[in-house]
Amino acid sequence: QVQLVESGGGSVQAGGSLRLSCAASGYAFSSYCMGWFRQAPGKQRERVATIYTGGGGPFYADSVKGRFTVSQDNAKNTLYLQMNDLKPEDTAMYSCAASSVVITNCLRWELYNYRGLGTQVTVSS
Repeated sequence: QVQLVESGGGSVQAGGSLRLSCAASGYAFSSYCMGWFRQAPGKQRERVATIYTGGGGPFYADSVKGRFTVSQDNAKNTLYLQMNDLKPEDTAMYSCAASSVVITNCLRWELYNYRGLGTQVTVSS
């Protein structure tokens, strides 16, 4: 059974850093695209970062450019999100997603065939 499990969330003060991890199990870590998404209470889920294993990207939401970095370690079957200079508006549930097949739009959470449950990030001012 394929699973994506996020970890690394927590509570930090504004200006702090966190590194999120997304560990994949149950399948070869080879996806068409992978992404980090976040959803704050009362808001729509938004794409934070997308990486294409076939080349291209990574691509970031404008709100996190220059502060967040996505990377992957194929040997460890893990996707990372390094988050620096965190702001209160970054507070959200962060989830990872992977698509083992070609999808039409890697910005859309609902098109991914593997999705994690998320890890909470809370940034205080």
